[in-house]
Order: sequence, then structure tokens, then C-alpha cells
Amino acid sequence: MRHAQKELKPDDIVLEVGTGSGYIAAHLDGCLYVVATDINPHAAIMAKLNGLNVVRTDIAAGICRIFSFVLFNPPYIPTHPEEKCDDWLEYALDGGFDGREPLRRFLLQIPEVLTPDGRILVLISSLQDFEKCEELFIKFGYFFQTIGNEILDDGEELRIYHLQK
Repeated sequence: MRHAQKELKPDDIVLEVGTGSGYIAAHLDGCLYVVATDINPHAAIMAKLNGLNVVRTDIAAGICRIFSFVLFNPPYIPTHPEEKCDDWLEYALDGGFDGREPLRRFLLQIPEVLTPDGRILVLISSLQDFEKCEELFIKFGYFFQTIGNEILDDGEELRIYHLQK
């Protein structure tokens, strides 16, 4: 949230993908407009109750607006088929076989709703393999830089990447 606030511009139209409760989107002050999405109906209801403009969808499917600033904290836990538990919480955690499947789908789909000079902040975990994620950024045509990081008590590192075409 701190990094999103630093990057926010007064004329930004913001999309937070996978908003969950909507905590971050609800605290984005000083922009034109904020829209949040989540595939989980329970999360979408919670975000709506927190006062957000929220759309229940996968990433940005069906959204007919363009955004200048997009935020995403993708599900990243590597999950094998036999580990799936088929509940809504899984959507918040399941990163597919290598932890990068939701990121791939995001990078493929988000250009449809991103302005040509739009910016993206994405949170990446060391569980996803930073180098492999950076290769995906390049493959999908993004310039990137790391703008923040934190190491958790269990040794997992989180990095915030700023992406732009």
C-alpha cells in the first residue's frame, strides 16, 4: 500500500486485481477513480461493504474501461493438482504448478485494459522464482524495476515490481 500511494497520480484511474477485502484499494487517496476486481464472491461482497466499486470477475474479464495504474498481488503458492481443495480461498493462494500461472494470465490479459503509458505494481514472492518472473515480464513486453522488498520471518522474500510497456 505504501508503494502504491507513492506511485499514485491525481489523474490516475486505478484497478486493483484480486482485491480480497479491498483494504489496499480503499486506502488509495488522491486519484480520479478506483475499481477493484476479485473472482471470489465472498471477497467481492466484503470489498463492496468496504465502499469499493468492485466487479466480480477473473482478472479484468469483461471490464470495458481503461486504467492508468494497476495493482496485483497474484496467488503464488505452487500447487499440484492433488493438493487442490476446491474452495474459494484456493483462488487467493493457488499459483498453479510453478506458482506463476496467475501472473502469466494477468500479463497476457491486462494490456486490454491498460493505457499505453500505464503502470503496474505487482507483488512477487521468492516462492515464484524472481528470475523466472522477470523473464515473463520481458516476454510480455514490460520494462521493470524493483521498487521495494521485504524478507518475512520464515525467510520468504517479497518484492514489489514496477512494470511499464
